[in-house]
Amino acid sequence: MRVCVVVPVRDDGALLDACLRSLARQTRVPDEVIVVDNGSTDDTVEVALRHGARVVTEAEVGIAAAASTGYAAAAGGGAGADPPAPADLIGRVDADSVLPRTWVADLVGTLVDEPDVLAVSTNARFYDAPVGVERLLSALYVGAYHLVIGAALAHWPLFGSTMMMRRTAWLDVRDEVHRHETLLHDDMDLALHLGDRQLAGRGRIAYRRDVVTGISARPLDPGNAPWLRTYRALHSFTVHGTDGLPWSRWLRADLAGLFTRLGWAPSAVVDARAAVADGVVPRSVDPAPVGTVDTGSGRGGARAPAADVASHEERQRQPGQQRAEASRSEVADRVVVADEDRGVDEGVARPLAHLPQGAGSQAEGDRHQD
Repeated sequence: MRVCVVVPVRDDGALLDACLRSLARQTRVPDEVIVVDNGSTDDTVEVALRHGARVVTEAEVGIAAAASTGYAAAAGGGAGADPPAPADLIGRVDADSVLPRTWVADLVGTLVDEPDVLAVSTNARFYDAPVGVERLLSALYVGAYHLVIGAALAHWPLFGSTMMMRRTAWLDVRDEVHRHETLLHDDMDLALHLGDRQLAGRGRIAYRRDVVTGISARPLDPGNAPWLRTYRALHSFTVHGTDGLPWSRWLRADLAGLFTRLGWAPSAVVDARAAVADGVVPRSVDPAPVGTVDTGSGRGGARAPAADVASHEERQRQPGQQRAEASRSEVADRVVVADEDRGVDEGVARPLAHLPQGAGSQAEGDRHQD
């Protein structure tokens, strides 16, 4: 199984160096690393080439455009006489991410062992927050992200600093993501689109709390416009119209089945869940065979064999029908060190001494970090 890790970056050469070293020292080294240069004027490209990464250029400035270009390059191989093979699994980290040594192996293991998982993200901790409060700040920031955004999504979110997805999942949503929007968070946007599949019973987003990635605390810097991050979070939902509204997503999630019993759940969701319950493999997990039809009337639809497309009401009448429920880490020279028993949130050392002063305090707008 071929694994590619995408790193969108702009003017982050110093931090990128630590990130790429952490990738090079993985217990399961990725087959390819793609660095998406989003208009850097520093030594970002030189750092990437020195580490053997494939450099892809995206002239449209913006993290959404850069990340999408990276995913497309990973999923489609590349140009030239001998292009690399497409990746089966596509990882995504930021330039300031420093990964524990088993990061690739852990996420690959989740996607291999759990075929219904479309994408998975992990826990994270600040490695350059003030001594004594880094654990608290990390828990508040990362915990609040997963709690608040997850509640709005009605499922686990994706965290762009540390995530991995299937190639088939990206191909399924690549024409839907808002890659030209600059005022949204690309990981939230991706989670919304993949989450639509989860709400229709066609796979799910997973979260590995036991895997802890090191990230920079620069989002907490007042100079990085926290109000703008909040606006982008809200816009990430509102740009999707009704599909992005929390009440609409919880209605479609229907965790207890109450809305379905009351007849409130959208019919496309009901039919999609019925297809999954009858053993139809989700389209994002495995390509549909020839001779399939779409049982949904929109993005909530699922693919089922043409000979077995029955209405939800007919399925309910079948006796005995069973229903399915629906930086800088140790790798970067003693930076992020997870404890030996892989306990949650254990062990983050201080950042590398050789990194320049103020490397983590430049404005987020200039770096386009999500």
